[in-house]
Amino acid sequence: MKKYAVPSLLLMIVLVAFPQISETIYTPSLPDISASLGVSNSSVQLTLSIYFIGFAIGVFCWGWLSDFIGRRPAMLGGLLVYGVGSLMCYYSGSIELLLVSRFIQAFGAATGSVITQTMLRESVSGEKRHAMFAQISAVIAFTPAVGPLIGGWIDQYLGFRAVFFALVIMSVLLFMYAFLRLPETTDVSTRTKVAVMPVIRRIVASPRVLVFGLLIGGINGVLFSYYAEAPFLFIEYFQMSPGVYGFLGIIVALASVIGAMISKRLLTKYAPEKIIHMGCLIMTGGALLLTGASSLSMLPDVVMLLSILIALFVMLLGSGIALPNCLSLALVSFHDVIGTAGAVFSLGYYLLVSLATWGMSLLHNGSLLTMPLYFLAISGMMWLLGRRYIVVK
Repeated sequence: MKKYAVPSLLLMIVLVAFPQISETIYTPSLPDISASLGVSNSSVQLTLSIYFIGFAIGVFCWGWLSDFIGRRPAMLGGLLVYGVGSLMCYYSGSIELLLVSRFIQAFGAATGSVITQTMLRESVSGEKRHAMFAQISAVIAFTPAVGPLIGGWIDQYLGFRAVFFALVIMSVLLFMYAFLRLPETTDVSTRTKVAVMPVIRRIVASPRVLVFGLLIGGINGVLFSYYAEAPFLFIEYFQMSPGVYGFLGIIVALASVIGAMISKRLLTKYAPEKIIHMGCLIMTGGALLLTGASSLSMLPDVVMLLSILIALFVMLLGSGIALPNCLSLALVSFHDVIGTAGAVFSLGYYLLVSLATWGMSLLHNGSLLTMPLYFLAISGMMWLLGRRYIVVK
């Protein structure tokens, strides 16, 4: 039997991180894009929703295609599509073309998520695989924050089109790096193909799996709805520059990382289901605090801003506590078809993320209270679903 090489950790980190950066790097530019294209703020927010639709479909398609053509060709093909989409974003002169470009960009970027995880699962085993996934998870927690930080300063000094051009350059470098260093990790001629419909039926027939999908989609939906709405609140209401706004992403990253660390420590005392309940409760409490903080218009702006940031930290801390356990438990009964089940499951919860960000764009009205109330509704429903369907063992 042919032995396949193990991809380097650095290459895997780079390939799994770039979709996260692409999701958020242009968010500080949303007000500028709105003004430049002459469209409403809510229309520009749809570029985030359409990204997740493209990403969801891409995760499924590239994962399925890689079983037929191999992991390396699927990764290179996805990177090529991603580069074309990024170039189209740079040249987009209308909101309609930008939406199409973001869809294509996301469809290609999805290969970085699904193929990377698949390659690691099949080429590394035991403690080494756990260690590599732990390191990659830490990077994933930070990369959404890196995007606004980079994009904010590029936008402030060079304009929003320069942000998209930076993604074009990144796509070229990624393709070259993968072309030169990425090995193949599977032999498609010996793989047993898994039928998709039976897997879908198994997932739909499991209320527990569906609830985990709703929780994962809800947590990420809140996170990326924040990235869609926050630039208008902080840049327009509090008069922050795009560069300064980019630093706020550090709060998001720290909350997620600290939450994951707390979750890991709690596992020594509590069942993961119990920790999920705790995380959803903290997230709901944080959303309630955020609603209260956003109502403090009678206080100085500095005090109000600090209160909002503290409440955001609490809310995202709760999401960081709940999310790792949801991901860990969601597909424990699907080991026999884990590749296909993972692709179908990811398709579902990324569509939920898209739905959540679309809902945020529909509700956008310039009020500070809209986002907190939206988050309170989502997190409250998540907590109730968890109590009803996730039984602590």
